[in-house]
Amino acid sequence: MRIDIITVLPELLESPLNHSIMKRAKDKGLLEVHIHQLRTWAVNEYGQVDDYQYGGGAGMVMMCEPLVNAIESLQKERTYDEIIFLTPDGERFNQKKANQLSLKKNLILICGHYKGIDERVREHFITKEISIGDFVLSGGEIAAAVVVDAVGRLLPGVLNDETSALFDSFQDNLLAPPVYTRPAEFREWKVPDILLSGDLKKIEDWRHEQAVERTKQRRPDLLED
Repeated sequence: MRIDIITVLPELLESPLNHSIMKRAKDKGLLEVHIHQLRTWAVNEYGQVDDYQYGGGAGMVMMCEPLVNAIESLQKERTYDEIIFLTPDGERFNQKKANQLSLKKNLILICGHYKGIDERVREHFITKEISIGDFVLSGGEIAAAVVVDAVGRLLPGVLNDETSALFDSFQDNLLAPPVYTRPAEFREWKVPDILLSGDLKKIEDWRHEQAVERTKQRRPDLLED
């Protein structure tokens, strides 16, 4: 998979995408992430990519020309399955959408800033708009890192245990069950006997029951879905 990210602050993405599982995915050649400085396509020598909004009002708007030139420049090299704008008013990102995007080959992520991007870019180039939650960030870089991480870890071969991602929270609209590790007893707090039994079927049933119960208590809305 290849993901191209267009941003005015590429340095915000360097650390999240160059460590841990994302680094492993890139080292294995399973994920390519290319970060592009939008100012490369600036409208003047001062690196301008934003301007005042028509009709007045506080805040600047990211201009059409730099964004369109950036997108079209990348499209000359390959076909993209989705051109995604990270924005608070987009579709809520969840595990289902991460699964869907993990099946794609090439993605562009556009990180918004200021008061957003010129609506004409959204109308004519953006194929999907994504929000990571009902709150506003200073820019789309953190949201882009979240999407890349959530999608990248699902690619076959990225995780050491191929089945690990299948049991993550939200994969089947359930939260993950409790997990334990050594020692079996700590300060008289004991690991449930079932997990020490070696009976894989009973352990699987117990984990499912715990996942359902935890979801009922903490996120009953998931069960409604």
